[in-house]
Amino acid sequence: MIRVVIADDQALLRSGFRLILDAQPDIEVVGEAEDGVQAVRLVRTHRPDVVLMDVRMPNLDGLEATRQICGAGSPTRVLVLTTFDVDEYVYRALRAGASGFLLKDVRPEQLAEAVRTTAAGESLLAPSVTRRLIEELVSRPPPGAVPDELARLTERELEVLRHMAQGLSNAEIAGMLFIGEATVKTHVNRILSKLGLRDRVQAVVLAYETGLVRSGG
Repeated sequence: MIRVVIADDQALLRSGFRLILDAQPDIEVVGEAEDGVQAVRLVRTHRPDVVLMDVRMPNLDGLEATRQICGAGSPTRVLVLTTFDVDEYVYRALRAGASGFLLKDVRPEQLAEAVRTTAAGESLLAPSVTRRLIEELVSRPPPGAVPDELARLTERELEVLRHMAQGLSNAEIAGMLFIGEATVKTHVNRILSKLGLRDRVQAVVLAYETGLVRSGG
């Protein structure tokens, strides 16, 4: 059973998300938070698999709540709730350890699948959306980005990382490179391990930051 906490200052949205998720046989909502303070407390208490985290909330915003949750070494994965008018704030949430984006107007079936995907930590959420947002946010790499960080990767691992940054799933990458999906998963795990990253979303952000993949390329 996938355990979920919903953090959003809008009660109507929380209720709607809960209704959708509780209807799933493999998902259970274990708590609701109306601000970041409550979200952090609920994660400590319930140890959920996934937190649906709104960005702008009172008392403690989603960015700081994400930083506290991920910085504490919690296995809980944070899924950022956002809209297309995304800004640097959401990008900073990814850098703080969030595992991906979810649009607030997401369809019910996409919401449930996004939670499952995030809990499994196997693939990016809504690749076309995630790629678009990341490209927009890191089209101008921030000061201090160090391309040499990728030097420890093999040529094959760099190739896999490029495809990851294009929003491709493991199965799609396997088809592109004519290798098995299990082999792709091994490459992804090695990439994350070598770079000291939490999940593949952070790997994609790093690929754009370092210039391995260019916006629109």
